[in-house]
Amino acid sequence: MKVRYSAVGRDLGRIVQVVSLMLLVSIPIAAVHREFYAIPAFVGSALLMGGIGLGLARRYRDVSDTGRLEAMVTAAAAWGTVGVFGGLPFLLIAWTIALDPYPAWANTPAMTDTVATFRHPLHGIFESVSGFTSTGLTMAAVEEELPRSLHWWRSFTEWIGGVGVIVLTVAILARPGSGSLTLYKSEARSEKIHPSIVSTVTEIWKIYLGITLAGIALFLAAGMPPWDAINHAMTAISTGGFSVHADSIGHYGSPVIEYAVIPVMVAGSIAFPIHYLLLKGELENFYTDLQTRWVFIWFAVGSALLMALLATGDQYESLEETFRISLFQFVSATSNAGFGTATIGGGTERVWTAGPTLLLCLGMLTGAAAGSTVGGLKLVRVITLIKGTVWQIRSVFVPASAIRRLRLGERTLDQSQAQREYTEATVVFVLWLAGLAVGIVVFLWTLPPEYPLEYVIFDVMSAQSTVGLDTGITGPEMPTAAKTVLIFNMWIGRLEIIPVAVLLGALFQNLDLYR
Repeated sequence: MKVRYSAVGRDLGRIVQVVSLMLLVSIPIAAVHREFYAIPAFVGSALLMGGIGLGLARRYRDVSDTGRLEAMVTAAAAWGTVGVFGGLPFLLIAWTIALDPYPAWANTPAMTDTVATFRHPLHGIFESVSGFTSTGLTMAAVEEELPRSLHWWRSFTEWIGGVGVIVLTVAILARPGSGSLTLYKSEARSEKIHPSIVSTVTEIWKIYLGITLAGIALFLAAGMPPWDAINHAMTAISTGGFSVHADSIGHYGSPVIEYAVIPVMVAGSIAFPIHYLLLKGELENFYTDLQTRWVFIWFAVGSALLMALLATGDQYESLEETFRISLFQFVSATSNAGFGTATIGGGTERVWTAGPTLLLCLGMLTGAAAGSTVGGLKLVRVITLIKGTVWQIRSVFVPASAIRRLRLGERTLDQSQAQREYTEATVVFVLWLAGLAVGIVVFLWTLPPEYPLEYVIFDVMSAQSTVGLDTGITGPEMPTAAKTVLIFNMWIGRLEIIPVAVLLGALFQNLDLYR
């Protein structure tokens, strides 16, 4: 079965058009902060993206509805495309500041090392991909040195990316039908709140905006400045982790702010359909829903284990500080939010030992609930793998004629359903490990041997699980190959690998490489 690239082109054009509107929305932010020199960069980027998107959408407007194969290819291509184009503001603003072509009223600031980093196109693409995939790894060494228009653009890309560019497109274009549903599912989402996919997407955005506004209010009440509260609320609910400070949430040195950020990261870890039920007053879903129940169990158990490991090593001065850092960092890693309150590693210098570092890796690997804004494997897949493996082993001890079922939460699967879901989870897990292995190999090949192996694993896992925590390895000084492979890891991690594998398979088929 061959891909209908005309359908891919039409849907890709629509998605690029919608994302170009994000650039236009960002213009008032630059104007309010009197960063007039940044406005042409946003306008030019918007016109380029909008023109390309409009051209593709018009050229292929009469194509029939998107099939599953085309939807997979579109999802992979769209996330790669918007990641590349989203790097334009970083590149153009950095060069605008370097060249300083405008009069004094444009308020062009002096060049800093952090901004100068983005004159390299790959760094802008890295930052954009990290934003749209809601990862949070950054090429900006000192975020405070960035213009506020770029603070906003980074946070905005994460906020949109947390729900998904395809979900955004479906919401804005509001096209009911099987094509929209197929695209929605291609973005690693399957849960529906309403029978209509357009109604489902609209409800998701209402919930998402509501929690974002609640997060802003909570952060303001905790003592965070308004600009910081807006940006951190956007990147907390999207479990993205970009900050306006180099030290992330640790910048404030405030336990109150640290405790205030945790519930927003937890909210980002819960599936949107469960949020919808909770808002309707059906609070029993906190414990009756399989994934939501395990989100809280895993957060509690993992935080306790991390606290024990850090306490054993006398890492911090007081028991309360150890508890607070353990709770915050494990929730941040497992929710894939990527905020930091403690230094995990200093590159070649060890701060945390292998035990707590690898425990956070495990949290990043599992992630939280499917249907939320998190990355990772998702807890439902982990549970399916564990229970499915036990179910497979037990099958050896029962007669072949026996009728066997597998229970997952409130669902009871017959043998064929259980086998199908177990196989799907296994395939994703194996491909996930393969992608992780590629990243680790490239890191070991390109980086000096002084970097601890657990730190190498941590940074690659952080990229592929779209977390954003790092051990001091990730930065503009990395070799080009290491930056490139992290972009690849973030891309496949956000899409849960399968759409990217389908895209690559389609390209290989088109080039007759299977002969």
